Amino acid sequence: MTKVPTTTTTDVLTGVDLSAKLVLVTGGTTGLGFETVRALCASGADVVLTARSEEKGRDAVERISKLVPGARVSYEILELDSLQSIRQFTDRFIALHHRLDVLIANAGIMAVPFGQTNDGFELQFGTNHLGHFCLVGRLLPLLTASAPARIVVLSSGGHGAGDVIWDDPHFEHRDYSKMDAYAQAKTANILHVVELERRYGPLGVHAWAVHPGMVATDLGRHFTREDYKDLVARAKAGGGELPARVGVDVGASTQVWAAVSDGALDVPGNYLANCGVAEAKPYATNVEAAKRLWEISEQMIGESFPEP
Repeated sequence: MTKVPTTTTTDVLTGVDLSAKLVLVTGGTTGLGFETVRALCASGADVVLTARSEEKGRDAVERISKLVPGARVSYEILELDSLQSIRQFTDRFIALHHRLDVLIANAGIMAVPFGQTNDGFELQFGTNHLGHFCLVGRLLPLLTASAPARIVVLSSGGHGAGDVIWDDPHFEHRDYSKMDAYAQAKTANILHVVELERRYGPLGVHAWAVHPGMVATDLGRHFTREDYKDLVARAKAGGGELPARVGVDVGASTQVWAAVSDGALDVPGNYLANCGVAEAKPYATNVEAAKRLWEISEQMIGESFPEP
């Protein structure tokens, strides 16, 4: 039986002063993102969260301000399924901020019906990977100038259900599988971190991929009973089992740990769970695959982020 995690964001941040740090958290209006913003604000960080609408952004800031009086928190509009929105956001962010200490790529979607982003990418790969790939890439100069800096990318144990579908990532020539699409997006998140660390670790910008566990959020709102059975079967086929569900304060603890702890600096570029290094599938940590993914991601979004 797998041990149920109990470490919370509050545990991770006890005694930590983040008053000199600027943190960007994508998808900070609900679930893990909201708890991450709350916890970081409680430790004094200046946090910018992204929201998909003005209404959601204002609401999140109001709720954070009530939970953390005096919180330094603001919001910006960002749609990760639109390259235009990402580019507009990063241009605004760079114009407004002279530094960025931590970027937490938290936003994402899971097991959704087939769809495409505004730019024609399969929705899960386009949002979870390509959207963050473009966002991070455009902010890398600011992160590098702010070094030491950190990048935390939310992945999932669901990456174990499948590799990147290299010959057809957007399901143009095969039947769509929401779980295969989710698995390849989460594998891509880990590979993104592997290449980020290889390129930018020597410059003091370190990166981690994080599995938050089975968390009680609305991320799985598109899940059906059959989807859940499929998930259980995939876990068993991989020699494991689904972990117990935990609350957002526990689920968000690992991404907060990666963002602030000294311990994370001992294991840069790794896949994390339960506030420590976890074992990812070999295909998700393959250095050559990470380089390949970076190159094809640049081609897909039509933007290049040259190796420093």
